[in-house]
Amino acid sequence: MPRIVILDAFVSNPGDLSWNVFESLGDVVFYNNTSPDLIVARLQGAEILVTSKCVITDKILAQLPELKFISVLATGYNNIDIASAKRRGIKVSNAEGYSTAAVAQHVFALILHFTNHVDLHNQSVQAGEWSANPNWSYWKNPLTELQAKTLGIYGLGRIGRAVAKIGLAFGMKIIATKARPPKNDLENIQLVSEEKLFEASDFLSLHAPLTPLTKGIVNVETLSKMKPSAILVNTARGGLVVEEDLQNALLRKQIAGAALDVLSLEPPKENHPLIGTPNCIVTPHNAWVATEARERLLSQVHHNILRYLRESKGNVV
Repeated sequence: MPRIVILDAFVSNPGDLSWNVFESLGDVVFYNNTSPDLIVARLQGAEILVTSKCVITDKILAQLPELKFISVLATGYNNIDIASAKRRGIKVSNAEGYSTAAVAQHVFALILHFTNHVDLHNQSVQAGEWSANPNWSYWKNPLTELQAKTLGIYGLGRIGRAVAKIGLAFGMKIIATKARPPKNDLENIQLVSEEKLFEASDFLSLHAPLTPLTKGIVNVETLSKMKPSAILVNTARGGLVVEEDLQNALLRKQIAGAALDVLSLEPPKENHPLIGTPNCIVTPHNAWVATEARERLLSQVHHNILRYLRESKGNVV
């Protein structure tokens, strides 16, 4: 029976789901969290590693001669030294598409925060303001329709397309940067230049991976092109945004607001520039955590390990 070590099991499954199916695959050892200094010791004798965010470097892999397979509890795998794994004959798999619906839904939860102000008005009612109001209806902030507004999508992959589909259902106009790779399912989506995307979007939603080309794509220059009424939404990677530039843009009211599910450092330090900034809401990287999405995640990782054990072709990055 192969030794299988899960280094950071808690975030993907804090106890509401079952790991039982994994226990049939081998001798499984679960750790809720693992600090960098414990990684090598905990992986001694392991053939299979399962991890979400632990950074696995060449130095670490050099000390694990029995390791043959890594299954990442996520879509992104930039925390694994892929080149080193390949040199050492270690296969690496990830999970794809499991959170598409959940993330797209979260994008609109963030957008609707700015258009409908549900929490603000609920707090008002709970504080007795409706009971004391002489009118049968009132509002503390203007409510805004999404219909006919322009939704810009930076990164037209699987999640970007799902967001576009929801936007179309709201009657929004959808613009996006060029899809990579190009696909022919872009009906009702207008492809525009990057400059036009920033200039024309009423809501700009980021869905690109973090690469040298996309790092800091939201910066003082691109923010200056946006409408004063625009809302920025980021559920992709924190590094897409130069956070100090975004803070300054919000303080100067260059844009109307920002909604972020990701930051450049997670968890952030207490003095993070965007926490507490007016018109900026931050959620703790939980767009992906719907119960159904995490069930799909565990299922994909289970199948990745099963395919490896059966020596069959599978999802190898």
